[in-house]
Amino acid sequence: MASSRALPTSRQTPRPIGNWERLFTALNYRDQRRGYSSLGRLDSNSAIGGFVPPSLGQASNIDSILQVANEIQAENPNVSRILCEHAYSLSQDLDPNSEGRGVLQFKTGLMSVIKQKLAKREGESIDRTQDIAQLEAFYRGYRMRHNIDELREQERLRRSSGAGGIDPNELERRSLKMKKVYATLGVLKGVIDSLPPELISEDFKKMLEADAAKIEEFKAYNILPLDAPGIADVILDTLEIKAAVNSLEARGLASLPEDFEIPHYRRIDMFDLLEYIFGFQKDNASNQREHFVLLLANAQSRLNVPQGDPNQMPEEEGLQQLDENAINKVCEKVLDNYFKWCDYLQQSSFYLSNADKQTKLLLASLYLLIWGEAANVRFLPECLCYIFHQMAGELRVVLNESPIQRAKSCKEEIGSSFLNRIISPIYSSLAAEAAKVGGYGGKRLPHSKWRNYDDFNEFFWSSTCFELGWPLNLDSPFFSKSKIYTEAGKPSPMRRRIGKSSFVEHRTFFHIYHSFHRLWMFLVLAFQGLTVIAFASNFASLTTVKGLLSLGPTFVVMKFIQSILDIFLMIGAYRNAQGNAVARIFIRFFWFGALSGALTFLYLLVLNQSNGNFSDSSLLQLYTAILGLYLVLHLVVTLLLRVPVFRAWTQMSSRWGVVRFVKWMHQEQYYVGRGLYEKTGDYLQYVLFWALVLGCKFPFTYFLQIKPLVEPTQIIIGFNDLTYTWHDFVSQDNHNALTIASLWAPVVLIYLLDIQIWYTIWSSVVGGLIGTRDRLGEIRSLETLRVQFDSYPNEFVKNLEASKSLKILRGPQTNVGEALNVSTEKANAARFAPYWNEFITSLREEDYISNREKELLVMPSNAKNQFVQWPLFLLVSKIFLAVNLVEEHQGNHRELLEKVQKDDYMCHAVQEVYKSFAIILSNMFTEEEHGWVLNVIEKINKSREEEALSKNFQLKSLKVVQTRVTALLGVLGNEETPELRKEAVKAMLDLYDVLTHDFMDPELRESIDTEALLRRRSEGKLFNNLSWPASDEDRNQIKRLYKLLTIKESAATVPKNLEARRRLLFFANSLFMNMPKAKPVQEMRSFSVFTPYYEEDVIYTNEQLQKKNKDGISTLFYLQKIFKDEWGNFLERINCDELTLMEKIEKKDPEATLELRLWASYRGQTLARTVRGMMYYRRALMLQSFLERPDAAVVDKDAEAVPYLNPKGYLDSRAARAQSDIKFTYVVTCQIYGQQKQKQDHRAADILYLMQKNEALRVAFIDTVEVLKDQKTHKEFFSKLVKADINGKDQEIYKIKLPGNPKLGEGKPENQNHAIVFTRGEAVQTIDMNQDNYFEEALKMRNLLEEFVQNHGLRPPTILGVREHVFTGSVSSLAWFMSNQEGSFVTLGQRVLATALKVRMHYGHPDVFDRVFHITRGGISKASQIINISEDIYAGFNSTLRQGNITHHEYIQVGKGRDVGLNQIAMFEGKVAGGNGEQTLSRDVYRLGQLFDFFRMLSFYVTSVGFYVCTMMTVLVVYAFLYGKAYLALSGIGAQLEDRAQIRGNTALQSALETQFLFQIGIFTAIPMIMGFILEQGVLKAIVNFVTMQLQLCSVFFTFSLGTRTHYFGRSILHGGAKYRATGRGFVVEHIKFAENYRLYSRSHFVKGLEIAMLLVIYLVYGFEDSTLGYVLLSFSSWFLAISWLYAPFLFNPAGFEWQKTVEDFGDWTNWLLYKGGVGVKGEESWETWWDEEQAHIQTLRGQILETLLSLRFLFFQYGVVYKLNAANRSTSLAVYGVSWLVLVGIVLLFKIFTFSQKTSVNFQMFLRLFQGTVFVLLLAALALLIVLTTFSIGDIFSSLLALVPTGWAILSIAIAWRSVVKRLGLWKSIRTIARFYDAAMGLVVFFPIAVLSWFPFVSTFQNRLLFNQAFSRGLEISLILAGNQPNAQ
Repeated sequence: MASSRALPTSRQTPRPIGNWERLFTALNYRDQRRGYSSLGRLDSNSAIGGFVPPSLGQASNIDSILQVANEIQAENPNVSRILCEHAYSLSQDLDPNSEGRGVLQFKTGLMSVIKQKLAKREGESIDRTQDIAQLEAFYRGYRMRHNIDELREQERLRRSSGAGGIDPNELERRSLKMKKVYATLGVLKGVIDSLPPELISEDFKKMLEADAAKIEEFKAYNILPLDAPGIADVILDTLEIKAAVNSLEARGLASLPEDFEIPHYRRIDMFDLLEYIFGFQKDNASNQREHFVLLLANAQSRLNVPQGDPNQMPEEEGLQQLDENAINKVCEKVLDNYFKWCDYLQQSSFYLSNADKQTKLLLASLYLLIWGEAANVRFLPECLCYIFHQMAGELRVVLNESPIQRAKSCKEEIGSSFLNRIISPIYSSLAAEAAKVGGYGGKRLPHSKWRNYDDFNEFFWSSTCFELGWPLNLDSPFFSKSKIYTEAGKPSPMRRRIGKSSFVEHRTFFHIYHSFHRLWMFLVLAFQGLTVIAFASNFASLTTVKGLLSLGPTFVVMKFIQSILDIFLMIGAYRNAQGNAVARIFIRFFWFGALSGALTFLYLLVLNQSNGNFSDSSLLQLYTAILGLYLVLHLVVTLLLRVPVFRAWTQMSSRWGVVRFVKWMHQEQYYVGRGLYEKTGDYLQYVLFWALVLGCKFPFTYFLQIKPLVEPTQIIIGFNDLTYTWHDFVSQDNHNALTIASLWAPVVLIYLLDIQIWYTIWSSVVGGLIGTRDRLGEIRSLETLRVQFDSYPNEFVKNLEASKSLKILRGPQTNVGEALNVSTEKANAARFAPYWNEFITSLREEDYISNREKELLVMPSNAKNQFVQWPLFLLVSKIFLAVNLVEEHQGNHRELLEKVQKDDYMCHAVQEVYKSFAIILSNMFTEEEHGWVLNVIEKINKSREEEALSKNFQLKSLKVVQTRVTALLGVLGNEETPELRKEAVKAMLDLYDVLTHDFMDPELRESIDTEALLRRRSEGKLFNNLSWPASDEDRNQIKRLYKLLTIKESAATVPKNLEARRRLLFFANSLFMNMPKAKPVQEMRSFSVFTPYYEEDVIYTNEQLQKKNKDGISTLFYLQKIFKDEWGNFLERINCDELTLMEKIEKKDPEATLELRLWASYRGQTLARTVRGMMYYRRALMLQSFLERPDAAVVDKDAEAVPYLNPKGYLDSRAARAQSDIKFTYVVTCQIYGQQKQKQDHRAADILYLMQKNEALRVAFIDTVEVLKDQKTHKEFFSKLVKADINGKDQEIYKIKLPGNPKLGEGKPENQNHAIVFTRGEAVQTIDMNQDNYFEEALKMRNLLEEFVQNHGLRPPTILGVREHVFTGSVSSLAWFMSNQEGSFVTLGQRVLATALKVRMHYGHPDVFDRVFHITRGGISKASQIINISEDIYAGFNSTLRQGNITHHEYIQVGKGRDVGLNQIAMFEGKVAGGNGEQTLSRDVYRLGQLFDFFRMLSFYVTSVGFYVCTMMTVLVVYAFLYGKAYLALSGIGAQLEDRAQIRGNTALQSALETQFLFQIGIFTAIPMIMGFILEQGVLKAIVNFVTMQLQLCSVFFTFSLGTRTHYFGRSILHGGAKYRATGRGFVVEHIKFAENYRLYSRSHFVKGLEIAMLLVIYLVYGFEDSTLGYVLLSFSSWFLAISWLYAPFLFNPAGFEWQKTVEDFGDWTNWLLYKGGVGVKGEESWETWWDEEQAHIQTLRGQILETLLSLRFLFFQYGVVYKLNAANRSTSLAVYGVSWLVLVGIVLLFKIFTFSQKTSVNFQMFLRLFQGTVFVLLLAALALLIVLTTFSIGDIFSSLLALVPTGWAILSIAIAWRSVVKRLGLWKSIRTIARFYDAAMGLVVFFPIAVLSWFPFVSTFQNRLLFNQAFSRGLEISLILAGNQPNAQ
């Protein structure tokens, strides 16, 4: 046999093979040694298979063979040996030369295992001739042992009679057993088939063939085993599923061709048919079959069609076919975008509303199959419409043929392939364009030079797309792949290619104006009008009127500028743009050009006329009439096109040519963006909002910004005798223009940005009002939670319980209480209890509460009695209070009752103790004792009714009664024993004595002590007939009463854990909020959760937890201290103390290690935490489904029993599991899971463990396979879906081939796109892998999904926004700041955007998408490289542009992790800011800015890119203010203005000069946070939190963040370079080195901070002659900005001021600074490499020019300061400036002399040193002579530094921008030396204060308190964390 020939025959093991064997075994057992063997494997003892290389595993079943060999090794080693030999033979055949990765090691190791472990058996040799006999014997025996024939017969009977009457769980167990057995038989058959067939008997062959046929019945499946009839799953018995499957059957077909593959176990359906015709992949068809069945079934379930028992209904009745309404709903939703596309292009749709059901289903199936195999083309929704349109037409032709033929468009030489013929050509074009982004010659191509996904898709927005033909014409320019440059670097001859057609993403700031020109026009016109009014001496004068009329020319000129930008920004698209679009651009250009010229000329004529009366000037009248007419026409057009009331009329009038022309001219027309209007009510709502904002902005602008500057401006203009102290070029003879500009520039900038400030203020107010309306924050404390707890059941039943579950008794009754005369409160409590208890159980499982707290929080089932039993935490200690109240009471019965009833829960506690104890006693006895108990109860009840308790009973003795009752309950709570029985009788006698002798009135005692009772007492038999409580329920009730009577301390602090409290409070509060009524699980909308994952942490490994950082702190130690209470709860849960646990961990105990790893991982931002949270959805659905079943209500036999819902066993219910699987799917798309498996990465094993732990979890990944094609290795890519199988391994469900590498664009959206085909349902929730979810929130998911059908405006919602809770804000101050900032944005900010302004977009996770809407419109994100780096928000843009509606809901929340270290936060904000810079260039922002009505556009601006524009302007205000001050100081004008202003008493000028920069923009960012605090925590706590944040320097943090956002936003627009920045999601408490902070912040913060500081110094030295206090008040905010930018990284750096760390940081920084770079050296290691990387963003000529222009500002310092030198001697000659440049050249030469270093002879080195020393002495002598002999002073030296250092930086920056030129000149090395010197100097300036402060130990202590105040307030041991356990930390 083959395996025999492949193996050596020697029984001696060669030494090399022995070495390979040891290596192979070591690899197999590596997991066990690492302590995570239990993860990823169920059979952890497997040592035969090892890891099968992917090149072998893809093409064979070697892995399965070795798995079976391992399983049967102990049972039959010989057969196991045969299997291993066969596996070796297969590997040898597949790769004879062992060229694949890991093949040689695998084969050598497997050979070694065979020889050593299996080739010997008790020293006997192997007779290989008996292999076939042994295999046959084992095969037959295996069948017999597992009763194959019997199982097969049972299965036959089940199918013939249906599954009725058989336990579903038994069916499942039987199916799993058969599946495993047949899998083993299949492997054995494969081995037997490889043997010579003549050795196999005929009867054995028949047996093998019969079994092989059965193996196909157990193939892997996802949710529905449609192709696996051998698997018995309750889900297939669901009526809707059956109906959907039946409806998809292909009926009335013409004859089928011979090569049509007919399925064995089901009828031919539409997917089989389409698969054959168009060559779709089999797994794509299987995937979409299940997808479509579930969509149809869920649509059917919501129609409320009568359903019967499928086992009792005739074949043709019931839901054997779907209702047509369900079919129409699903098909029309799937094809809705296609309908709109046909309508837009005026094409006839192939889908007809009056068509038969089968045709509709067939077309929808075709679309889903196209979408499912489209790969990257899914980002091109209209391209899919084109493909579908052509294929639908082709399908109609094919179906009319007989027999059915394959479609010509997809036909190949052999068979058909939709992928190869349709998708691959389009993909190739996409890939060719994407490859250009990397650029040629090392430069990235700009966006304007290549086609992104949107460009490709927009080609299909015009009828030109039909030129592609069908089949596709691959010679079309659309498919052109020609490169721009040849290898020689010269332009290549290019044929015409389709390029940009409707939009070009030029990198320019002009986009900000272009996209929002209406905003800028409005602001400019308003400012101009206010300024005219402010300067007017008489408002009614003709001069003022003329001034106001200047608004007309301004308006049309700005319109003209917009039309110029239209032309300029379309460069690159004219060749391919539609003719009407180009015509519109040029028509508008000529129209507004002519109009602006004419109006401006006419206005100038009017202006030159002398001022008389209006009636006297015909020219003025003409001008006014023209302007008025234009204004009226413009307003009318705007009203008709933008205002909802008139828009409907305009739409109806579109058939008129004039209307169409006006619409065409007024706004651009696209396929998207049509109908962007809201209903009138919503429109008026956001108009009112903006009326408030603008109503505050303009008065503020007029009275506090413009008006105070009017008189100073007029005065300055009138000054003609001002003396300039430098050589002036501009202002001397131009009315002091620069002086006026410096005065007005900050005011203008503040005017432009304060719209953001006023928006922030009013949005906070409106958001607070909306939150109050929605009842947010009503329950803020545990006290409020306790007080209102009795109302929770009613609210829960009202909102969260489905109507179906209310009909569980007596037919149609809707209230359980009505059925048995039980109070509604009691019935609701019974229904509420199981959900509440499951919530509390989840808290305990997550270790947020202890066992004791769980006992106090759980709620009894309320199954018995007529009173409600509340959780113990409400009732404990109430009995003691009641008893004390009785003892102290002196009044009558009524007064006592009133006192008790003041406390509801005291009343409940007393009632429960009395009634429950009475029931217990009455059930314990018979005969006389029973009668006595009833008599006592009767007397007490009668006395209570007669208000005679205090008369008939000695209430002072109540405490003694309590002790006796407690003693009795303490005994009865245990299992019965003879000893305990005696104690119980004794306790009962004691109670009897107390009741009769101490508590009752004597007369009352005599009336109940019967003779029989007294006789039994005297005989010692009283209470001997005690019946011990037998049931668990009775014992639990006794234990509950015992706790009520013994727990004295209050439970007011239960639970102690802050997170548990927060969750309890939010859940309780949400019950009172408005939400849609929940539907039953069967009728609810189905949904998926979708999580993209790359290579983040899945579960922390033991090594990660134990590894200590450089400060000696391990992650585990950190977590133990931070989550101290949760650590204690964890130890209690696993019943282990810390010392014992650590000992188990050291001994590699797998169970203990796993528990520890999971506990730690659930406290980090790991995939395990996310998966656990999201799987709560399934758990909640299973519970809800289980409790909604008809037999869910349980009624006890007791006559007074109450129906309640018993959740016991819901997790094991197959019906509940099936229903949850229909409604919920969770897919994690682990992009490189396949690669991780190949590398044996522990994360792959951890992912597999998550699949084992969560049966509903599915993992999608991209599998890369190397194949040999044309003697070359090619990579093929597959999209795979896997789940855990019964053996604990991942099992492939679907494998869909891709046209190539799917990562053409941004990684995350591409990862989402490849896997979205595996999601299910009508909705999909996008969840990032740093998120969490909670069981109690999962209960509300049904309510949230109902929002899709609620009224939220003109259109139904397409994205449901969900509230987030940031769970990383509980430790450090930074984390707290970030948490509060993020929290206010995702709550208050989002509710304003969605509710008031109607401009909410998709800002990330965890929004819920209308899945079908989005997958047919491009997906849930965009993926074009760089431009879509902020991929999430584009889903919101796309949804809005395509007439979607985005809402926000706050009654449900999910958890969200955020970055917690300053560097992490800075990188995250840099990524977001860079992404917003790219958004500014995008077509989506442009179209929304153009097509929204004016007020909605304002909302969109300030909440998107406008926020970053205003942030940048905030920094520009500082620059404008300081450069203006520096100009006034250095020019000498400032001092003169000060003098003249004071002399004339011009307070307006003084105010303008000293108060124009009083805005501190940072304070306004805190307003939403404060409002959020007030709303949800109360006013007092809000004040405390705000003050605390200020004391913890939150203003420093926010000011620093301002710089981060400005830098990255501005750089992104100027140069590009936006990219994904991995921030890391770990725990940050370690010290960050100075060098790392310097690398990260030197260019973004330090340079700018030093520039601002130098400007402030210049202003102080040369421009301020007033008091020091005045300077401080005026410049405080600027100094605050500079210091924040320079030192925030060190203020928020743990141990940032610890002396030892400071010393180490300085050494590390100097080593980095002086280390030279080289090949392979990273920027973290060398300054030179880092410096080169910092210049990478300057790549284009445009960027070089802009960088040069920006750098020229630094020359201002030199020009101004040199004239202030004493050496200048007050000269204003230009020669002074020229001499300064000569001095600068001299300094550079001296620098070169002193830094010159050449490795030559020793003599030259000695001469060089002598020369340098001589030059140094001469330099000192020259300086001394200058000081003595000239006016040059020592102060001039320092002034020269202020002048020349910025100039040097300017030269350096310009040289870097033009580095190619500098390199050609041979000056690059010198520039690099100067740059190193500058960085060294800048670093020393920053470092020096840190070193000084580090001398003082108290500074470090204060810093720790500052950083970790929150932790200290919770009693955490941060000092231990920072100090660690290391000696060097002392």
